[in-house]
Amino acid sequence: MDHRTPTISVVVPNWNGVEHLPVCLESLARQTVEDIETFVVDNGSTDGSLRLLAREYPAVHVLALGENRGFAGACNAGIRAARSSVVALLNNDTEADARWLEEVLAAFQRHPEAGMVASKMLLYDRRDRFHTAGDFYRVDGVPGNRGVWQRDDAQYDQEEYVFGACGGSAAYRITMLDQVGLLDEAFFYSCEDVDLAWRAQLAGWRCVYAPRAVVYHKLSATGGGTTASFYDGRNSIYILIKDYPGDLWRRYCGAVLWRQLRVAGQAAAAWRGAEARARLRGQIAGLVTGLPRMLPKRRAVQRRRAVDRFYLEEILTGIDEEP
Repeated sequence: MDHRTPTISVVVPNWNGVEHLPVCLESLARQTVEDIETFVVDNGSTDGSLRLLAREYPAVHVLALGENRGFAGACNAGIRAARSSVVALLNNDTEADARWLEEVLAAFQRHPEAGMVASKMLLYDRRDRFHTAGDFYRVDGVPGNRGVWQRDDAQYDQEEYVFGACGGSAAYRITMLDQVGLLDEAFFYSCEDVDLAWRAQLAGWRCVYAPRAVVYHKLSATGGGTTASFYDGRNSIYILIKDYPGDLWRRYCGAVLWRQLRVAGQAAAAWRGAEARARLRGQIAGLVTGLPRMLPKRRAVQRRRAVDRFYLEEILTGIDEEP
């Protein structure tokens, strides 16, 4: 048994992703970093994923949960098993550039104040188009991906601070996670990375966007549709209840409430659309279940706050800004 501490641990959550796993895992095998510890955490797949892993990838650590615990639950199981000081999350429907992890580790080394590193995610089938260049959060409560759908014309080639890292290729210091906690499994799917970014930022940890840490993503290959719409609607409310600070609420409550009412109005106007109905159901569920589930967590999150309103306004994006 190898008792060396891995240079970095990679956690790949999987649910019925047998067709995507070979590309993902083979890209990890090509990484320029040595001593990578790779976990595939399986959420009760029924498509032969476990048979493929046992047959073709004996060096990969497989954690078979036997049930679907969502993205957050699967990632947390992998993080708890990791032995390195840095853990990276990677969607199963991705291909990582050979220097991805090298660049992630270099960014952490350059920025000891950073607890998170955001990768440059491009579309798998249109590699000149962005999925995300790090994530933003607007003062009206809207999260998003910087540069989404834009052509990569070097506009995001600068290493810089951003609000958060997309969970599909995020990297975290274990010391940060020890302080602020892991992904919140109550979110199950969607926005759990935004919630973690909020907790980290409030506690004083930075997120650095590393433009040379590149990952290609088959966007929505293993998600989306009404499921994503429901959880997007619900979990955006969860974040506002749990993470959005009181001083920002007092300053921007009108913009936040207007945004939620506008989304609800758009969903009602498109009521015949399944995704619109799912989004509205999610918003309602966020209010009904969010208050009893998130308010106790809010107190713990806000107690760890180490930054002032001016810092938060600096890292948040304005309502009309295009990041």
